Amino acid sequence: MRRRLWLAATILLIGCAALQAQIVVFDPAITVRNTVTAVIKELLANLQEQQRRQIRRMSRRLSFFTDLQRYKLPEPPRWRIHIFNDPEAVLFAGDYHAALNYGDASGNAFRSVSVPLIDARGLFGEEDPTAVREFAARLATINVADATAVSATNDTGHVRYNGRREQAAIDQLDSDVLDPSAEQSTTAVAEKLSGSALIAARQRQARAELLVGIVEQLLVDSKRSRDTEASLMNMQLTTWRIARPANAAFGAGTGDALRTWRQP
Repeated sequence: MRRRLWLAATILLIGCAALQAQIVVFDPAITVRNTVTAVIKELLANLQEQQRRQIRRMSRRLSFFTDLQRYKLPEPPRWRIHIFNDPEAVLFAGDYHAALNYGDASGNAFRSVSVPLIDARGLFGEEDPTAVREFAARLATINVADATAVSATNDTGHVRYNGRREQAAIDQLDSDVLDPSAEQSTTAVAEKLSGSALIAARQRQARAELLVGIVEQLLVDSKRSRDTEASLMNMQLTTWRIARPANAAFGAGTGDALRTWRQP
């Protein structure tokens, strides 16, 4: 009986030990998958490290390699201001000089230094329509020239005034760009690029305004030249058209004058 109990206990102990033992299972597919995953993770880690180093090199400012003061202009040109508040220097054109400094949309400054034009609307009556048409065209040339001069004066004043303010902004941007501090981030550099692009856009707009003013002046000059040539051509055509009757009348009048002339 005791032997049976020892045998049963021995079998029970062996069974418990077998249950606690680990059974090693080898799966080649899982091993390959884990190996590939580890290799890919290592490649990604190396790639990210290379990207970090490249971005670090790209984020370095030019001041890391050279002195930025070599790009600074020693004496940039400054905007000139027309003297307008000194009676000894400007006796009659003070308002117009002020308009050239700050602009004048009303045109009063230009009219103060130009010869006024008499209102001719009440002078037209029963005159020849052709003569009225030619006279009106000449008056229109003067009106167009006045409007162009007023607009150009206003644009010139605005460009000059804004140019001084843009110069101050450029000086500030100059000092920020040439700052050798390495603490400025890439965002700060990008903001400087945006500021320079904005100033460049304002300057292009100012150049466009000046070009428009030049085109308007050329249009006025072209109209004046065209009207002069048209007047000369009209006189020539009129001479050709009435040459024969005019010559006949001139000859008849001359002959009659010679026949009737007597010594006083």
